[in-house]
Amino acid sequence: MTDDPRPEPPTRGIPIERIRPLHVPMLRVVEVGLTCWLVALIVILVVPALHEGDRGWWPWACVAGIALGSVGWAYLRRGRGNAHDAA
Repeated sequence: MTDDPRPEPPTRGIPIERIRPLHVPMLRVVEVGLTCWLVALIVILVVPALHEGDRGWWPWACVAGIALGSVGWAYLRRGRGNAHDAA
C-alpha cells in the first residue's frame, strides 16, 4: 500500500511521454507588447475622439503599459530570475 491516496490514471495501453516545456523567448514577447502599447498610444493621440470625454484615461493606460513593460524589459535584459536565456 502506498502513502499516496490518489489513484493511478488509466493509460489504456497508451505509452506516456513526459511533456517538455516549450521554449518561449520572453524578451521578444515583451518587446512585441511594448510595440503594441506604443502603436495604441499613437493611434489614440492622433484620433481625437479616442481621448476626449469619458475616454480621457485611454492614453494613460497606454503610458502605464509602456512604463510597466519597460520595467519588465529591463528585468529580462539583465537576466534576473527565471530569465537566464531571455536575451
